[in-house]
Amino acid sequence: MMKPTVSIEYCPKCGWMLRAAYMAQELLTTFTDEVHGVLLQPSQTGGAYIVRVDGLTVFDRKAHSRFPEVKELKQLIRDVVCPEKGLGHSDKSV
Repeated sequence: MMKPTVSIEYCPKCGWMLRAAYMAQELLTTFTDEVHGVLLQPSQTGGAYIVRVDGLTVFDRKAHSRFPEVKELKQLIRDVVCPEKGLGHSDKSV
């Protein structure tokens, strides 16, 4: 079974490449065994910052009117990729 690929589409004109790279690093560190990789994708659309798992949008900056927090993004990716995985201190409060 193929592992899912996470993609982060970001607006290069807005200067969001470093934010996307940081998020990619965090996701790769957390989901080393669960994902195939993280793709950084420059967008043709101004203001775009969209995170997808195999094409399924898990976070869209325009829809939420903000950027995701790292903890929040890890939870969203986990819920799609491996719901049973515990995230330690990054997990939801019980």
